[in-house]
Amino acid sequence: MAPRVAIVGRPNVGKSTLFNRLVGKRRAIVDDTPGVTRDVREAPAQLGDLAFTLLDTAGWETAGGEALEARMRRFTERAIDSADAVLFLIDARAGIVPLDESFAGWLRKRAGKVILVANKCEGRAGQQGLAEAHGLGLGEPIPVSAEHGEGLSDLHEALAKYIEPVPEDDEDAAGESDEEEVEAADPKRPLLLAIVGRPNVGKSTLLNRLVGEERVLTGPEAGITRDAIRVEWEWKGRPVRLVDTAGMRRRSRIEAKLEAASVADTLDTIRLADVVVVVLDAADMADKQDLTIAGRVIDEGRALVVAVNKTDLLADDQAGASRAWRKLADRLEASFAQVKDVPIVGFSALNGRGIDRLMPAVFTTYDIWNKRVPTPKLNRWLREMETLHPPPLAKGRRIRLRFMTQIKRRPPTFVLQVSQPEELGDDYLRYLMNRLRDDFGLPGVPIRLTMRKPKNPFAGRANRR
Repeated sequence: MAPRVAIVGRPNVGKSTLFNRLVGKRRAIVDDTPGVTRDVREAPAQLGDLAFTLLDTAGWETAGGEALEARMRRFTERAIDSADAVLFLIDARAGIVPLDESFAGWLRKRAGKVILVANKCEGRAGQQGLAEAHGLGLGEPIPVSAEHGEGLSDLHEALAKYIEPVPEDDEDAAGESDEEEVEAADPKRPLLLAIVGRPNVGKSTLLNRLVGEERVLTGPEAGITRDAIRVEWEWKGRPVRLVDTAGMRRRSRIEAKLEAASVADTLDTIRLADVVVVVLDAADMADKQDLTIAGRVIDEGRALVVAVNKTDLLADDQAGASRAWRKLADRLEASFAQVKDVPIVGFSALNGRGIDRLMPAVFTTYDIWNKRVPTPKLNRWLREMETLHPPPLAKGRRIRLRFMTQIKRRPPTFVLQVSQPEELGDDYLRYLMNRLRDDFGLPGVPIRLTMRKPKNPFAGRANRR
């Protein structure tokens, strides 16, 4: 395993900015509002010849009990205990405040792996705070500017005491600029499973239930998750990268810039995912916003699984539950005619009842989403369709279906060569897509079917003569 480095400090000292700087891309949401980060976010990072897993943590607070801040603090403390090195950030411009001193006192018990970093040291504004940092008892502070990338060579020197450099033969692989492209080319890459839905439907509780431990922050408060949090996991020997996302409210209700950034992060996660689990609340399933989110997944061409949480609330009303399930199936059928038989799984993330049905549905849908239909088989089927239900006439002539092939998977995408594509009509195209789905076993995933007019092999010959 790669060495682990945790970035810690009180709220709003620039932890997420330094995280993004070392990771090399915008992975954490950055905002002037204190307490933006709540969960522990992980990503591979590199500084020169040092490669490690970097942890972005919530701002350290002194709250106790079961308050949200106290739960955030426990996650931060757990990240510190699991790390090989800890970067303790202070805001040099603001100087040392009582919360810095309190945290430093706690960290001194772990001083053997703590590196004191004074952020926001660009210019002269941070000189006073840098001088004050010597009094924290954690050694010589390293002046940096996470926003401008200054002081990273000194940070590299400090980290080199805890992390072995990457061998020269591996430096090119470790410094790969596009992680997603590398993963996509790797046949053993993990399935990227995004968990999305409205706020407070139980997305984080579901992730914790799946992995069997408390990996992301949960609670009764709506909107706890802000960043998209990745968790590496394995299901029956198959690697899975679970991504917990921020709740998505209706666009008209999104007012704060921070919430808009969280929703944008969720949409990016959907675009990169293989399978998206849209979590619904059993007490209010088939809400308009649920259908909007599911529609976004389908528009992006991702494989979709609908997960209905809190089904234990329906146990006392069997008749009502039956009506609710029927209403959900009808609304999905009516709203997404291009995607039939979307898998629906009911469970309770709180007590785990029914949760074992979710991952089989996910992998079944994933395999369908990756399916390829051989071209000869596809064209034999096309001739049969042309015989059973001939295309309409156009300008007194029968439209000819020339050739069909699948040009890509993920989602299944087909090209149909047609003699007069502009005259074929949406009804006949819909008929072909429905039969394609039924005859080749492609339920529950989006299908793309485009038409092209075949090239005339004799075009231009007269001019050449």
